[in-house]
Amino acid sequence: MSSSLIVSILFISAFLSGLSVFFVKRDNTNLLKLILSFSGAYLFSITVLHLIPHVYISQNTSPEIIGLYILGGFLFQLVLEQFSQGIEHGHIHHSAHSAFPLGIMISLCLHAFLEGMPLAAGHQAELVFGIAIHHVPAAFALGSLLLNTRLSKTKITTFLLLFAVMTPLGFLTSKGISEGEIGNITQYFDKIMAIVIGIFLHISTTILFESGSADHHKFNRKKMIAVILGVLVSLANFLFDGHDHHHHGPGHDHHHHNHHHHNHHEH
Repeated sequence: MSSSLIVSILFISAFLSGLSVFFVKRDNTNLLKLILSFSGAYLFSITVLHLIPHVYISQNTSPEIIGLYILGGFLFQLVLEQFSQGIEHGHIHHSAHSAFPLGIMISLCLHAFLEGMPLAAGHQAELVFGIAIHHVPAAFALGSLLLNTRLSKTKITTFLLLFAVMTPLGFLTSKGISEGEIGNITQYFDKIMAIVIGIFLHISTTILFESGSADHHKFNRKKMIAVILGVLVSLANFLFDGHDHHHHGPGHDHHHHNHHHHNHHEH
């Protein structure tokens, strides 16, 4: 996938879903919950199938250290959540106060920035798709929250724009890092990836636990279907990829079937 395509997909998905709060009736939370369940399952599967194996293959960092960074990312997301009040997994808290949620805005942007980072490594197509879907409820929640603060439409749009720009920015920054343009920070790349994995694990599991019915333990058929779909979509990528670690360009039109020989003896 080309950089400009990645940037535009990430930007447009977040920006448009944020803007949609101006047009959508607010009571449509059921659909949002299903999108959430789908994106949670998808993120979780991708993390387990692609990101974790990939980061452990790396020669630069020992597995124990990577494990520590994954844990660190997980805990980091726990802390971020204290400030963002869970908005990155689509939580909408209806509060009457009209103070601007600065903590939420900052932690969301930081979160989105970090999410863009692993896109410079392999597995772009799946990840871009996953993050784009995952930003739909997050941007919608942010938009709703900003609407509650009774800011002007231009201000709300500006903040949504800021949020939408963060992930592409993270992607471009880490692309610069991995290509050695921004100093030699390649040795930190695995660690950044590991932190992002921790964040993904936290978000995706939280989404899966929370996005059900009001009674968390009730079996919810629609949610189950959404989760299974999320897993299946990530598996489809997995199968088509032939699990190859080549950094090839366009990830969609041709699924290199000729690269299968080089890493199947490992499995």
